[in-house]
Amino acid sequence: MIIVGIAGGSGSGKTTFAEALQRQLDRDSVIIPQDSYYYDRPDLGFEERREVNYDHPSSFENSLLVEHLTALRAGQSVQVPVYDFERYARSGEERRVDPKAVVLVEGILILDDPQLRQCLDIKVYVDTDADVRVLRRVRRDIEERGRTVQSVYDQYLATVKPMHEAFVEPSKKYADIVVPEGGYNTVALGIMVSRLKRHIADLAAEAERKMG
Repeated sequence: MIIVGIAGGSGSGKTTFAEALQRQLDRDSVIIPQDSYYYDRPDLGFEERREVNYDHPSSFENSLLVEHLTALRAGQSVQVPVYDFERYARSGEERRVDPKAVVLVEGILILDDPQLRQCLDIKVYVDTDADVRVLRRVRRDIEERGRTVQSVYDQYLATVKPMHEAFVEPSKKYADIVVPEGGYNTVALGIMVSRLKRHIADLAAEAERKMG
């Protein structure tokens, strides 16, 4: 198994990059979003949950993500939480993830946590201009997460921008590969696909040798 961490600012294109990789690798890969590991806060009311800083490292249950990646590497299936962005809470449902040759972990702060970085074999940072990231975030949050333009604007100024500058951007120094424009960078995508397909072929050859 090879675990690839794909980080970058909100709206940078890291999810697009991860999905483009998965399409090329097909059944040999699986995507795990860091967003699934937002802490559940049943002790807070809806309005209080709306005010939580979801762009700060403390908002993620990275210890559970590390536990899951460790289990997958050991050949065990895991139950990944399903997060409800409209309720700002975990839905109560879980998604079964089975071990694959390639595990793609994507999220804004994948490279910020030292223990999480130790789980990653390849560390990627998707680097995109701030104005492009903002426009993509506005569109996504309105169309997919039930937000208003005003709420996206307020959240961007209050937490997204300062947290990006404090934690996300500095984590770029830990990346093995920096990819401008994410999934739209076909050259970087092709290089990554070739590298990962070689890994998959090596695993298949090793399995064949063991069988006979």
